[in-house]
Amino acid sequence: MGPKTKQTMKKILKNPTPAVEDVITKSKKRTRKVSQSKPQPAFTIGDIEDFQFREDEVKEIRASLLKWYDANRRDLPWRRINDSDDDDRDRKAYAVWVSEIMLQQTRVQTVVNYFNRWMEKWPTVHHLAQASIEEVNEMWAGLGYYRRARFLLEGAKTIVEEGGQFPKSLKDLLKVPGIGEYTAGAIASIAFKEAVPVVDGNVVRVIARLRTISANPKDKETVKTIWRLAGQLVDEDRPGDFNQGLMELGATLCKPLNPNCSTCPISAQCGALLVSKQNPSIVVTDYPTKVAKVKQRLDFSAISVVEILGSEEGRMNSKFLLVKRPEGGLLAGLWEFPSVSLNGEEADVDARREAIDDFLKNSFGLNLDIVSREEVGEYVHIFTHIRLKMYIELLVLRSQELRRKEKADMSYKYVDMKTLGSMGLTTGVRKAYNMVQKFKQSRSSLLKTVSS
Repeated sequence: MGPKTKQTMKKILKNPTPAVEDVITKSKKRTRKVSQSKPQPAFTIGDIEDFQFREDEVKEIRASLLKWYDANRRDLPWRRINDSDDDDRDRKAYAVWVSEIMLQQTRVQTVVNYFNRWMEKWPTVHHLAQASIEEVNEMWAGLGYYRRARFLLEGAKTIVEEGGQFPKSLKDLLKVPGIGEYTAGAIASIAFKEAVPVVDGNVVRVIARLRTISANPKDKETVKTIWRLAGQLVDEDRPGDFNQGLMELGATLCKPLNPNCSTCPISAQCGALLVSKQNPSIVVTDYPTKVAKVKQRLDFSAISVVEILGSEEGRMNSKFLLVKRPEGGLLAGLWEFPSVSLNGEEADVDARREAIDDFLKNSFGLNLDIVSREEVGEYVHIFTHIRLKMYIELLVLRSQELRRKEKADMSYKYVDMKTLGSMGLTTGVRKAYNMVQKFKQSRSSLLKTVSS
């Protein structure tokens, strides 16, 4: 990019106008065309590599944001640990790590209780390293994205195996399994005061609006530019507070919809707000560009809650069959009721039962001496890219010797009702279990009414 082009870009940054957009042709020559549709800002992926903040802007943004953060920061348990007089930096780093992993894809209000329970059970990385994956999954149950819990455990074991000292720099943190650029930046800046940026969805939105960046926020070059700009802004004396302030701003004021620009501490430096005032057809929420969501795939599954009676007298000693999912893929290594995928198609009750019967006989050697078999209901569970419709049945079998067939690729176990009720089950499995319990209660009430 030549000197004249750079000078032009600086003028645009100083006084952005959406009336004309640059178009980069395959031959790298620039042409200009007047937009006929809704005007868009003049920044494309080819241009954003030139984006930067002026020195005076950086100082103003730092000062204004930190002042706002000091007055408006939310009182959160992991922040209290880092604000304490405790000189144990490893403990503070561990608290940041756990909180940041939990906060990925999860609301702050939900995370608070999980974080408190987690820290009570495993207060240090050394305590966590001694836990089993089953214990960790049980504690994590309900948060979703269970791979995050596995990464925490694997990372803790690695840190302890390599001497037990928490890595103190961004470079060394990135060597820990499961710690990526975002998490490493958060730990390094908040716990160890290293002046490195942190970029999450909130930060992307704030910076895109500050610099009126209209390029796809998920594009590799755009992401790279956002990280560079965030690195330019981060305060050298208070990097952790600045990074948290920037994320807090995006979470509370500079929201995707209905941003509160009137109370924003850095609105004077916001390019999107300036553009919206100059051109009524542009609004702040036009930044960053909206990316179409991936359409969710609809899938179907037959779930059988298998209850095996312990005696002829009643169900006090009943056992329930649980199967462990494969170690790779969706919900890896978690326990669930026996289920059969219906290959993306709906199936009638006869087809579902036939598929379940084959699975139970071939996988677990069960004698299908059926006491009762009833359809409990349907439930749609939402994953990131999948809408899973589950058909749930209650299958009660007569007392029998619970044999274990040798299957290297499958683990399963039988648990009593008390154990099942207290296990950390995934949201979908817990929903199926609760539906069965409610079904039993309704049936019991109906029988009492009929008999009386």
